[in-house]
Amino acid sequence: MKNSKISLIEIKRYLKKKGLDIIKKKNNSKKNDWSPLSRTIVSSLFIITFFYVAPVIVEYKEERANFSKDFKNNSKTNFQKVLKGEDYKLDNKLIEEHLYEDVLEFEDLPNNTVRLSAATIEQLFKDTKYNLNDVRKEKLVKPVALSLLPAEIKKIENTKKRKDLFIQIILPLIIKENNYIKADRKKLFGILNKNNNTNLEKKWLNKKFKQYGVANRDLSTLKIRMDEVPVSMAIAQAAKETGWGTSRFAQEGNALFGQWTWSGEGIKPAGAEDGTTHKVMKFVVLQASVKAYQRNLNTHSTYKKFRKARAEMRDKKKELDSLILTEYLDKYAETGKDYVRILQQIIKQNQLTDFDNAKLLPSSLELESLI
Repeated sequence: MKNSKISLIEIKRYLKKKGLDIIKKKNNSKKNDWSPLSRTIVSSLFIITFFYVAPVIVEYKEERANFSKDFKNNSKTNFQKVLKGEDYKLDNKLIEEHLYEDVLEFEDLPNNTVRLSAATIEQLFKDTKYNLNDVRKEKLVKPVALSLLPAEIKKIENTKKRKDLFIQIILPLIIKENNYIKADRKKLFGILNKNNNTNLEKKWLNKKFKQYGVANRDLSTLKIRMDEVPVSMAIAQAAKETGWGTSRFAQEGNALFGQWTWSGEGIKPAGAEDGTTHKVMKFVVLQASVKAYQRNLNTHSTYKKFRKARAEMRDKKKELDSLILTEYLDKYAETGKDYVRILQQIIKQNQLTDFDNAKLLPSSLELESLI
């Protein structure tokens, strides 16, 4: 007898005739069906993550692309073109997106600044043996970094005493920013003298291109913009813009140089006409104001002739002359040439060029404890 195979259907039919039925055992494991709320949450998280990660990936790819390229060093040839006036376009285009990122970083620092009185500051300078007569002779400045001007400075009746106190406060801040630029400039020239760049050097250059608003990664433009501002010129402008530290903008907003802004934080001028939208930029500390001022002169198209004149002095191995360079600041204020004349007068009358070659002494724990 042949073995015949009986199908499951036939067995079910047979049992059904006998009054029995086969019940298929259900799988008790839960299905992975999500509720609409769960799906919405997951979808939202995915979208948020995508828009957060995507720019990071794009920036990473751009950096990788930049690292794969060596910077073409035509800076010497292009620099000579600028000096001869043949190609002004090298220091022309400005990308403003990242210009003041390092200035804004001051706002992220712990806000534990204390406004010292004028008497306390004077005693501090006395304790640290920091006086302008010694600075004029020895060209050495104590690294006393104050964050705010004293409110009582406007009450000091003796004009020379008030001026000296103002200079003592801002002098270390100006030299400190110049030192940062000097260090960057030295590093830049070291890179320019090399045939190949390391990835770290390329990353640093890309950062500086953004910081100085340089388009097309042009090394000549970076070399022109990345340079110091004469100390005497900076002091004169701060003195003029703040009335030697007594103005409302300096007291309330640490604004030493009267820079305007049409967005962000600022102080509206008291006598502003109806419809005017500009404000005077405000800063959390004085150091941020100095950095923003130098970045403004080193990047804005209005001061292109100032940068060209400075570059010519560098090319001729001359020291930066503030009395000559102030001639190119007629666009800084609405008074034009009168503004230039006043700056030059402030520099001469107060012998501010004595501070142009001054060096900032290194800080010490003892000095920091006094501050």
